[in-house]
Formats: sequence, C-alpha cells, structure tokens
Amino acid sequence: MEDQLQAQWNDFAVLLAKMSGYREAIGLLHWDLRTGAPRKGAEVRAKTIGMLSGEHFKLETSPEMGRFTELFSQPEANAQLSAAQRKIVEDCRKEYERSQSISPEKYEEYAVLAAHSETMWESAKAENDFASFEPYLSKIVAFKQEFIDSWGVKGTRYDTLLDMYEPDLTVAKLDEIFGKLRSRLVPLAEKIAASPHQPDAAFLEGEFPSDRQEEFGLFLLKQMGYDFEAGRLDESVHPFATGLNPGDVRITTNYVLDNVTSSLFSCLHEGGHALYEQNISKDLVGTPLAQGASMGIHESQSRLWENMIGRSRAFWQRYYNDLQSRFPDKFANVDMEDFYRAINRVENSLIRIDADELTYNLHIIIRYEIEKLIFNEGLQVKDLPEVWNAKYKEYLGVVPPTDSLGVLQDVHWSGGDFGYFASYSLGNMYAAQFLNTLRKELPEFDSLVASGNLLPIKEWLTEAIYRYGMSETPSQIIERVTGEPLNPDYLADYLEQKYTDIYHLDDH
Repeated sequence: MEDQLQAQWNDFAVLLAKMSGYREAIGLLHWDLRTGAPRKGAEVRAKTIGMLSGEHFKLETSPEMGRFTELFSQPEANAQLSAAQRKIVEDCRKEYERSQSISPEKYEEYAVLAAHSETMWESAKAENDFASFEPYLSKIVAFKQEFIDSWGVKGTRYDTLLDMYEPDLTVAKLDEIFGKLRSRLVPLAEKIAASPHQPDAAFLEGEFPSDRQEEFGLFLLKQMGYDFEAGRLDESVHPFATGLNPGDVRITTNYVLDNVTSSLFSCLHEGGHALYEQNISKDLVGTPLAQGASMGIHESQSRLWENMIGRSRAFWQRYYNDLQSRFPDKFANVDMEDFYRAINRVENSLIRIDADELTYNLHIIIRYEIEKLIFNEGLQVKDLPEVWNAKYKEYLGVVPPTDSLGVLQDVHWSGGDFGYFASYSLGNMYAAQFLNTLRKELPEFDSLVASGNLLPIKEWLTEAIYRYGMSETPSQIIERVTGEPLNPDYLADYLEQKYTDIYHLDDH
C-alpha cells in the first residue's frame, strides 16, 4: 500500500478501534445488567447504555466514516487493500448508508428503551404478566417499523430485518428452505410417535442442587476447550454468550432445580458460541471483523457442540460416569444407554431451549411465522399471546397454560432482536453440513469424542471457521468448508439416522 494511502488507513483504523471500544463497554454493561446488577439501578443503567450506543452510532454514521468508506471503495485504492480490509470497508459502508437517515438521538432513544425493556421482560416473565410488558414491546415494534422505513424495504419489510442477522436472507429463500425441511421432518416425527420403543425419561425428574450442576457445567466447558482465562460462567434468567473481545468471552446459564439437563446443555450451547469468539484471529481484534460471520454460522457452533456432540452416544460413553458421580442418588441405577435415549426423546413441548433436535425446528418456524405476521401483515403486540398459543396447538399439539411458558419465554423480542430466530434453524442446517465434512476429514471423530479428546475437534473448527471471524460471508464459509451451498438435506439425513436408531424405526 502506498504511504499516503497507508496513512489514511491508519486514521481509519483509529476510528474503528474507538468504535470497538464503545461496543465492548456497551457489551459489558449489558452483561452486568443481566447477571445481577441491582434492580433499582436498571433504569439509569439503561440510559447509560443508550448514551454509549448513541455515541457509537454517531461514529458509525459520521462524516469521517463516509469519507473513509468512499475513499477505500474507489477501484484504485480498493485494489491495494487486503481481502480483510476490503471486507471491513464493505461492511462499514453498508451500515453507514443504511443508517444515515436515522438520527443519533432517535437511535439513543431506542437503545435506552431496549435495555430497559429487557429488564421489564424479566419481571413480566417471573410474574406471568404479559400486560405489564406489552407497552414496552409495542414501542420496540414501532421503532423497528420506523427503522425499516428509514433503511428501505428489501423485498418485504421482514426481509430487511432478516438481512441484519443473515446477509441476503429473504422470506422467499427461508420459506423454501423451511418447506423442504418440514417435508422431511414431519413424516419422521409421525414415525417416532407411532414407535412402541419410547424412551423412559422419568429419572430425569427430581431435585438437582445448583452447586453440583454448576460444578459439572464448569467441568464440561473445560473439557471442550473453553478458556477460563478469557471468559467466565455466570447465571442469568436466559442463558447467553457475550463476546467483548477474543480475550473476554463470557457465558451464562440458568440452573433449573428439577431439570439437570437444562443447564447442562445450555453450558454446551453457550460454550460453542464462546469457542467461536475466543478463537477469532488476533489480527482482527479492534476491527468490525472480530465477531461471528452471521448469527446462523454462530448458532451452527452452539448447536453442533450442544447436540451433535453433546447429545451423542459417544459423548456420554465418556462423560456419563462423571454425571453419575455428581448425582449418584439419581443416576446410580440408570444405564448409560437409557440416559442417552432419554435425553434424545422426541416430544411436543412448550419450551424452545429444552426442545429435542427434531421438534426444535418447529419452535423456530412458529416464531418465524409470527414475526412475519407482525412486520408484513401488521399483527398487533396485544394479540401475540392468542396467536402464539394457536400456533403451538397447530404445530405441536400443546397450549401454554401461562404466558411465562408461552409468549414470554424468550428474551429476544424484548431487546428488539426480530429476525434472529430463523438463525437457530439455519444453525442446525449449517452444523449438520459442517459435521458431514468434519467426519470425512477427522475419521476418528467418534473415537475422539468417546475418549474425551475434544481439543482436535476444536482445533479443526478453529482452522475451518473460527479464526476467520466476519472476514467471510456465510455462503463463502459453507462453500469453502464443505464444497457446496447450504443444503437442508444434511440435517434431515442426520436426524433420520439418529432417530431411526434411538426409536428402532427399522423394526417395523
């Protein structure tokens, strides 16, 4: 790069580093708010988060950002940049152009509302009081509708939101992908329901002290390679991961006293997110690329570790004795194979995060369809409980007895994360396709898991996915790693093979 252009890039890097600093501070305040900050300080904290978010937004849409992205987008200058630098310019210019029509004051107002709304959601969920939360959620939706008008409608209004979590994803594409997946999974679910070989899961119920749950969760996180010198485990109402920078990636879980598997699998899930963030190349630190490529790719890692590794027979061949030793009164007389079948049982349930791998996708489709109704057809927030319950009855044959077990169960909408949920099912699909390639390139995969030697798997994922951060698009990653575009058949094949074995579907 020529000296003059290099000097200008150095100035641009200073701006990017300042934005990165704001993001880290905002992330830390959010983490504190969700993990035990005093309740009486929540409203002031929300204002602080809003103020810092507004300052970050000003930098993101500043005249300096406009000049830098315009300069580095010129063909002569662009040709002198590295691939990572060109991606930074492309992403910054897209965000700059999209957000120009929103004032920093408006964005700060929204950020304050979203932070406070999450706190009000916690209370509403605990008290089963949707009515107290409805005004906050209605304001969130109104802001999002206003922002869509400012950003510009991409195909449909909901397409505009989808693109923020999964670049270039559209309702048309998702309808096709979900339709193809549904056509494979519904017949499989019907076969499973008709099977006489239903697992017994009664032994999973009882009382499981939280201190022993925490001890086991910490043990598994260390086994999978989570670096506790670059992270920590805390408790929150809804489990989450926060990547402040690759050297500080925090996760949370929730200890349900009568359900040991909830915390166990949320540790593996959030640990998968954290491994991704902890192993991004240090060369990307301080740039917008030091994060996951998309929420779909991010969820592929959490779902791969939680389910495709953590719910596998090989995993429990190694770790079941460790679980038994911590809860001998519950599992001493339970055979490992019975435990494996129980944690993989398929049943229509109310709670998404506790759902089995098969019906989980139906939980996501329900949320996807409701979000489409909100933004494309004007569904009112006050009507959400009724629509939610109707769709659960239609898709899963169950009706939530309370809103806490229904429309209030997820934190996402309270923070304005509309368009996010589809990423979970996309993550399942990406994960199955990655797993297919991983098994080919690491043919000893099952024996590694069965021996508790998980680090070679983490290293493979680091080389294939983690280290690149956001320097590649999701489509570039899936095609580079697997040799083909996203294909939902890999997930359907994986689920058919797994559940045919567990439910002995070949026997009849």
